Amino acid sequence: MRIRFERIALPLLTAAMLIAVWHFAVVATHATNFPSPLAVLRGVGKLAEKRILWMYIADSLRRVACGYGLAVLFGVPVGLLLGWSPTLARAANPLIQMLRPISPLAWMPLAVIWFGVSDLAPVFLIFLASFFPIVVATMNGVREIPPMFLHAGRNFGLSMPNLIARVIFPAVLPRIVVGLRIAFGVAWLVLVAAEMIAVDSGLGYLIIDARNAGKRYDLVIGGMLMIGVIGLALDTLLRRVERLRFVRWAFTE
Repeated sequence: MRIRFERIALPLLTAAMLIAVWHFAVVATHATNFPSPLAVLRGVGKLAEKRILWMYIADSLRRVACGYGLAVLFGVPVGLLLGWSPTLARAANPLIQMLRPISPLAWMPLAVIWFGVSDLAPVFLIFLASFFPIVVATMNGVREIPPMFLHAGRNFGLSMPNLIARVIFPAVLPRIVVGLRIAFGVAWLVLVAAEMIAVDSGLGYLIIDARNAGKRYDLVIGGMLMIGVIGLALDTLLRRVERLRFVRWAFTE
């Protein structure tokens, strides 16, 4: 009970202290451009009443779900294949290592040219941001499977599909989940940046539009806070997945 209380109470206390410092700093400096916490709350509340906020949140979540989902769908099998086949890994690794350091935001001009101002542009950028961390984590996980696991599976007469399903995938699953969590963090960052340029809705668009249309810094700060809160909630969900019994275990050599 004490540990659970500290996990909830301490973060809330820290947040309350930061909000109090924010409020008194605005009051003490008589700031006119920077909003107070109450001003941000009122601005976000008006957007929520008009249902604009919920529409923007839904658009952002839909885009990240599509791009991230496609990255998982293609990244995990590619990582398994490259981890299993040294020949394919040697052939593909130079290309992966060349493309992986390129920021997904560097692809933004090309994404706008290829897909225009539409959902496809941010989805493409999110896919790129997520794909390579998932591939690398999965590939390294396969390479680190103890050979005795594979030998045992073959000795029991497992076919290749059964070996993948019953030995390789369960053994590499903890590493995959770590890669998924890292990839999601990058994807969420890229989503916000992409929405500032490539689309006309979403939380990223809310920030840039509030800045350009009347310098509504209360909505700018509100959009930033919403991005942080939603990101925290989704990261917490992924952390809970990591704690599941069939994911939590890890092999030892």
